[in-house]
Amino acid sequence: MFESLGNKLQDILDRVGKERQLTEAQVKAAMREIRMALLEADVNFGVAKDFVARVGEQAVGQQVEGSLTAGQTVVKVVHDELIQTLGGKTAQPELRAEGNVWFMVGLQGAGKTTSTGKLASLYKSKGRRVLLVAADTQRPAARDQLEVLARQVGVPILKVADGESPAETRRRVDEHLKTDFRDLVIVDTAGRLQIDEALMDQLADLQAAMQPTESLLVVDAMTGQEALNVAQTFDRRVKVTGLVITKMDGDARGGAALSARSVTGKPIYFAGTSEKISGLEPFYPDRVAGRILGMGDVLGLIERAQQADLKAMEVKKPGDFDLEDLLTQLRQIRKMGPLGDLLKLIPGMSRALPEGFNVDEAQIQRVDAMISSMTVKERRNPKIIDGRRRKRIAEGSGHTVQDINRLLKMHEQMKDMMKMLGRMQGGKPGAKMPRLPNTPPNFKR
Repeated sequence: MFESLGNKLQDILDRVGKERQLTEAQVKAAMREIRMALLEADVNFGVAKDFVARVGEQAVGQQVEGSLTAGQTVVKVVHDELIQTLGGKTAQPELRAEGNVWFMVGLQGAGKTTSTGKLASLYKSKGRRVLLVAADTQRPAARDQLEVLARQVGVPILKVADGESPAETRRRVDEHLKTDFRDLVIVDTAGRLQIDEALMDQLADLQAAMQPTESLLVVDAMTGQEALNVAQTFDRRVKVTGLVITKMDGDARGGAALSARSVTGKPIYFAGTSEKISGLEPFYPDRVAGRILGMGDVLGLIERAQQADLKAMEVKKPGDFDLEDLLTQLRQIRKMGPLGDLLKLIPGMSRALPEGFNVDEAQIQRVDAMISSMTVKERRNPKIIDGRRRKRIAEGSGHTVQDINRLLKMHEQMKDMMKMLGRMQGGKPGAKMPRLPNTPPNFKR
């Protein structure tokens, strides 16, 4: 989402130079460019104006810190101010030992029902006993959608009937909790395509009956500045305690997400990062600021690796790296998310990659299909794959014999490299590194 803004900010800061001390004229010129970059990214005008004023005030006459140049020190100032604009410290919903009721509100289409299911999945993985309440009576399909998500996550659901009063809903929830203890109840409420008094009255009545401990507003990052007006209106009527920004993996300019904390005064609790049930993450202002400025997100990368349990990727010895090991590694890495996104979490990588760079995930799927069409014996000993076997594997995976040849050649090169790395680690750096092709094989379907 922030790729365009990040590239512009990084270009501006690169041009600040390596002066020992920045002049007021240099700082003013850089601040004008930063303000324009923020406005073009759909950042709220007031937020952009205040941001530039704070950075400019600190940057003028900035003294060099340690081995940093003045330009690098200004990058640090911009980074610190971005963190503050995004909320400063990470904030999460309050969780008691029991009696937690979370109210999910937002406009129709913002991703409210999906986010409710994702929250159930996230907190079930943390040991919480979750109950979902499908209270969106305006869109019958929403109740069915939440029921599917509840079944997928493995949590119970209580569906509110048409015309059911808020008091009756509260009574039914209390009855359920008496026989099936749950320490977190998440209520998916009704939405509209636009805000109206009928919607707000309905939400206010249900909120009064349910007495939620948290009221989370789901905001679609693709909505832009209108999302901020929506947030303020909802807060006036239902007292929002925190925000969930959805579609952060989209191609929106990102200004609304960047402005949300400053304009509403409410912390961003979570960010939707994909359509998967696991695609909801706590919002970390420092990590997002790092990604915007091309500093990567090493902690995020480590967390994804831990969630994917990369211990399963360990192979016996470098020389024993067979096709079964390759298949295991590919599948484990894919659990961490799209490879293009993973590369951008590595510090400096977003600037190192060529403009428009994109990893073709379909190529990885094709490798998976080809290896999956092999027998276990063939995967463990690729040397036995003769012409007849190659033809069978090609037909079974929907590829050509030439594709199978490319895969086997790529595997041999990877195996040679792993052997070489093993020898170097063992103190034998004598041999030359095997030359790999400049581009990965193009497997066609």
